[in-house]
Amino acid sequence: MRLVIVEDEPLAREKLAASLRAAAPEAVIVAQLASVAEAVRWFSSHLPPDLLFCDIQLTDGLSFEIFRATPIRCPVVFTTAFDDYSLEAFQTNSIDYLLKPIRQSQVASALAKYRALAAHFTADYARRLHAVTHEPSVPRDRFLVRKGTGHLVVKINDVAYFYTEDKLVFLVTHAPQRHLIDKTLAEIEAVLPPPSFFRANRATLVHIDSIVRCSPYGKGKLLLELRPPSAEPVIVSQERAAACRQWLGA
Repeated sequence: MRLVIVEDEPLAREKLAASLRAAAPEAVIVAQLASVAEAVRWFSSHLPPDLLFCDIQLTDGLSFEIFRATPIRCPVVFTTAFDDYSLEAFQTNSIDYLLKPIRQSQVASALAKYRALAAHFTADYARRLHAVTHEPSVPRDRFLVRKGTGHLVVKINDVAYFYTEDKLVFLVTHAPQRHLIDKTLAEIEAVLPPPSFFRANRATLVHIDSIVRCSPYGKGKLLLELRPPSAEPVIVSQERAAACRQWLGA
């Protein structure tokens, strides 16, 4: 992850850089800039970073002037001692708005938000690439699973959920029975009827009839209670929670 900091106060700049290194040791701070003019020059001659942390009030003007002077398409986390600029900030590539003094937890939260968005758009690109390079998937009404040294056919209506464990994928039936299946969750998801199944998280695909209860799980997340019970808690992220509620309500 390549980061750029725009901050005119040396102490605040050093503190933010330290917080970023602590929250994302793999990140590289490629530039630390102190003014509108310096930032315009840098962005005019360098590739944009993955993420920009930008103070709003700089010695030679508001940082919004940087975006008017040169096209910057990377996401931005704005930092400021005032909350007067939040509307304009969110009209300028902003994914977060941190009020000074900035705490370590705020920096970590902003980076987590960036990672979640990056993962979402990466996954969306992969789906689009698959769509243009593969023939359309035909919905399946049954799956072939392992049964001892042979195989068994399981009808889709008998499936409660799919989950991964130690890089293996299992199918769990309403019966309940657990079977090993020779497919990835992505391959399974591509051929499932969407109204019936939902990708709760990276490790679980659930059938709507398997859900007993949906409960809040802190910070906007959801906890799904399944029947038959799952070995591990099935937690829906904050980003997926609204889609999950809509799916359950539909």
